Amino acid sequence: MTAMAPARTKPDLSFLLDHTGHVLRTRMAAALAEIGLTARMHCVLVHALEEERTQIQLAEIGDMDKTTMVVTVDALEEAGLAERRPSGKDRRARIIAVTEKGARVAVRSQEIVDRVHEETLGALPEEEREIFLRALNRLVTGHLATPADSPQVVRRARHPAK
Repeated sequence: MTAMAPARTKPDLSFLLDHTGHVLRTRMAAALAEIGLTARMHCVLVHALEEERTQIQLAEIGDMDKTTMVVTVDALEEAGLAERRPSGKDRRARIIAVTEKGARVAVRSQEIVDRVHEETLGALPEEEREIFLRALNRLVTGHLATPADSPQVVRRARHPAK
């Protein structure tokens, strides 16, 4: 560090949250890949099983843009896990319907997601887990519930390959 660099007076919360989120996503991706799914595919399957939802509604839930959602549903259709069907509520709308095979895969993928989350929380002492989850939930539903408007698109920094 040079003499001109400002002294850090607080922990780098941005780094801590970004790094842990990134590593958790990579672990989740690796675990779900074992059954041929991505996290986005899992998200669509699980939320489409909850109730009749359109592709647009599922994209909003999964925070996906239109193109990403189309690619994800195409992959689910190709794998025989879901299909686009006319809505029973609005004949102009099309929903994403999960096939029987897709429902079985969704059960398995949820088990995988739960395992990855449990392994992650298992790295903390038991008495800290509930406190950690309560604090994160408080941030997610409070101060960090809504992204700030920004004149520039905020993207994850690229890291050099190892």
